[in-house]
Amino acid sequence: MALRILVADDASFIRDMVKKHLRDKLPGVEVYEAPDGSRALATLKGQTMDLVLSDWEMPNLSGEELLRSLRSDERYESTPFIMISSRGDRAHVVKAVQAGVSDYITKPFTPEELIRKVLKQLKRVDKLPDGAGSSGNGGARGVAFASVDVLTGGAQEAAPRAPAPAAAKKNKLRAQLRFDSNKPPVACVIRDLNLQALSAAIARDNGLPGLFDQVVVDLGREGGSDMLQLNAYVSSLAAAESRPDSRLVKIQLRFVDNDAAKAEQLSHLIGR
Repeated sequence: MALRILVADDASFIRDMVKKHLRDKLPGVEVYEAPDGSRALATLKGQTMDLVLSDWEMPNLSGEELLRSLRSDERYESTPFIMISSRGDRAHVVKAVQAGVSDYITKPFTPEELIRKVLKQLKRVDKLPDGAGSSGNGGARGVAFASVDVLTGGAQEAAPRAPAPAAAKKNKLRAQLRFDSNKPPVACVIRDLNLQALSAAIARDNGLPGLFDQVVVDLGREGGSDMLQLNAYVSSLAAAESRPDSRLVKIQLRFVDNDAAKAEQLSHLIGR
């Protein structure tokens, strides 16, 4: 029987990217997709999956609710469930691990990181296709279980992400961009923001992303404790000045979330 993997995410851009990488590295794999938790659950009831890749924040039924429903079904008690999330903070990941995730990936992620974690979980349940390659280091318990120790004090936690620089104006709208989950976020100056896109300026010395690269935008008000995480992709890059040594780059990001709650939060941020 062919290997079956379900990809659940409300952002079609993320689903398409994950499907492509899975098909490139796992020939013959059958990849199913769902735009929200409810349809993911319906798909899982109709087809038996070998692995689930799911966003944690989805409309209709969240990733956590989907996972708890699956873990109560004897068919999926031990099925690998990899959480995909825009949030990588300690409390969020610990909660997900305690809910029963097998592993987690923080957006944005590289194709190599995705495939490495998928192969590791497939090997753990003896579903690794012939010739698929090594699943990397780590024991059979999976990365997430080892991460509980890291996140709760059993080992030294990775250095926290650097905050965006303070804004001069109180309660000013601020944003930071995460192009790589393993590197600090990039500070930016907002030039324009609407419900579909963000136009900003970033420093060239931070390193430049490529067109269509995925990015997570952390958006909030200066002095506020809550940040809205939005998934996006790079739609354009241009020099901010007509000089070859310009240090500033204009970047435009297109949002890809299909989440009414996030759209409402974004609307409130813009309107304040």
